[in-house]
Amino acid sequence: MLILELLYFKIADHFNIVDKPNARSSHSRIVLRGGGIIFTLSIVAWAVMLIVQGKEISGYFPFLVGLLMVAGVSFWDDIHSLPDSLRMVVQIGAYLLMFWSMGIMQWSMWWIIPIVLFFSVGATNIINFMDGINGITAGYSIAMLIPITLLNRDMAFIKESYLIVAILGILVFSIFNFRPKGKAKCFAGDVGSIGIAFIILFALGRLMVATGDVSYIVFFLIYGVDGTLTICHRIMLHENLGQAHRKHAYQLMANELKMSHVTVSLLYMGLQLAVSLGFIYLCPNTLLAHWIYFASAAVVLGIAYILFKLKYYHLHEEYLASLKS
Repeated sequence: MLILELLYFKIADHFNIVDKPNARSSHSRIVLRGGGIIFTLSIVAWAVMLIVQGKEISGYFPFLVGLLMVAGVSFWDDIHSLPDSLRMVVQIGAYLLMFWSMGIMQWSMWWIIPIVLFFSVGATNIINFMDGINGITAGYSIAMLIPITLLNRDMAFIKESYLIVAILGILVFSIFNFRPKGKAKCFAGDVGSIGIAFIILFALGRLMVATGDVSYIVFFLIYGVDGTLTICHRIMLHENLGQAHRKHAYQLMANELKMSHVTVSLLYMGLQLAVSLGFIYLCPNTLLAHWIYFASAAVVLGIAYILFKLKYYHLHEEYLASLKS
């Protein structure tokens, strides 16, 4: 995976696949884009290795096709911008293939598909929106995969090697991205953020199917609160949701409060790990207790987000005013 990543850097440099800073960016120099392609390549390598070893992975094939679909269209979008409608159609098709691998594409469960599809596409795009500073995508992805891996040891709802290889791919990417501002060798790009979202949501979905417990969505809570409330805030401001912005809480920390990218990324990673491990080890293992824990944590984090914005959002308004002047 390390060799593959270094080879990609050569390709990206040759074809000028770069991310140029603008007024909405949290970086200030040109950086290679699409380094997160290693997430998809790691899972492809995992599948090839298992096939060579003669192990059964036929149930994973629809998921793998879906992963290649979203990674392919996202990579092309990183190079040449594509219409939102096209990307959405591909994501929907890819998630239907994922649901096939999860075993929920059944007539008896038809009413579940639109709900799960709405959440999956929404969560994928929130993860994409949150990919704005060095290390945050890698750190948060590990924070989601660690508790899933711990539960898989006892429940075996997915091949353990899948989770290990996914984590290794993130660690390889982290070598070049989990760095202070101005030091990153590459950014994940849409191919990275959307690819890793697809990879993680597949594992999370299999956990939910195996347990019948949807409250495991708590493993996505920090991003969910920041992403959802930021969207609500932008709607209140009558903004175009498709336009780039710097209104997420992590962006205020990194830009207006001048906090280190590494510090902010570790904060998000640490908060999610604390919430998830508390859910696993401190919360009674009953459906009611799980939902009480989820609701309580969501309320506390939501209040913290609102208080943070009330205290510091004026700094972002001053920044916007400076752009106009």
